[in-house]
Amino acid sequence: MAKTALRNARVFDGLGLTEPRTVVIDGPVLGTDPAGAREIDVAGATLLPGFIDAHVHLERPEQLADLAAWGVTTGLDMACWPADRVAALRAAGPAEFRSAGPPAIGPGGMHVRIPGMPDSSIVTTAEAAAEFVEARVAEGVDYVKGVAEAPGDGGPPAEALQALVDTARRRGLATVVHAATPGAYHLAVATGARFVTHVPLAGRIAAGDVAAMKAAGQTAIPTLTMMEAALPRFAGTTGDFVANAAALHAARIEILAGTDANGNPGAPAEIAHGPSLHHEFELLAEAGLSTLEILRAATVATAQAFGLTDRGEIRPGLRADLVLVEGDPLADLSATRSIRAVWCAGKEIDR
Repeated sequence: MAKTALRNARVFDGLGLTEPRTVVIDGPVLGTDPAGAREIDVAGATLLPGFIDAHVHLERPEQLADLAAWGVTTGLDMACWPADRVAALRAAGPAEFRSAGPPAIGPGGMHVRIPGMPDSSIVTTAEAAAEFVEARVAEGVDYVKGVAEAPGDGGPPAEALQALVDTARRRGLATVVHAATPGAYHLAVATGARFVTHVPLAGRIAAGDVAAMKAAGQTAIPTLTMMEAALPRFAGTTGDFVANAAALHAARIEILAGTDANGNPGAPAEIAHGPSLHHEFELLAEAGLSTLEILRAATVATAQAFGLTDRGEIRPGLRADLVLVEGDPLADLSATRSIRAVWCAGKEIDR
């Protein structure tokens, strides 16, 4: 792979934009020496780390290409099975793929009705939850996903969710817990899971749960894009999802950018892979996040939270996952849509 030097690039360094400088792509990583490189003068355009969507669902390789076309160079999948599909997607590119494998669910609720959901995902006891985690470890998952529902709504019982989180932690894996109602959110926070994904569509997160989440150092992935898209299915509510994200932000809980992008007919709404992350940015701004916080939520903050130590920043030795955009996205968030070029592991993709 040829060496490339991008000259006169303003670089998002996680804190702001630098003065124009040179960034060297040396094979799949970022280098330091521009000698012998093909030079491209980007004339003051902004260079960002490749975006990370912290909640997607992937079924087909072309969805990875869709992500990359919009600057999303890593997708964190939150339910994919069987294991051979996961393996195929890991190798497909151009965007990178991480996965929880299948989720742990209860015997009722929406998830049990998703077409093809394996029976082995249903956990109703602490013992079954521990066995579920061991099966995911054997498959080589990157983290574990559980689905919390309010008591009586068909999810795993509290003791099973707790065993899921505890067993995963002992095995060195973080747990992401789905929670889309106030009651489910209470259960998810109580487990101490590293991540809670979604926010309640209708009804507010209890103040005590917000405080507990902050005290435990948990991280939220609100998926406001999905909550907005699902709203028409719930007659009689105007939606509390943005207000719930705002409450988490006001409490200084870490928030990551994730969309719930999917093409699954069993999902509450179909969300396009790629452009949805840019809409998520807009909704996070409505919830009170600054442009700096939003860009971090899709780059360095997500990389650090999920232990992706080889990406999320633009510095030598890290993966050359890059997005070149016109304008200043710190001044105008819509500039993230003005994409000139994307590189995944040093390879410029066709868009």
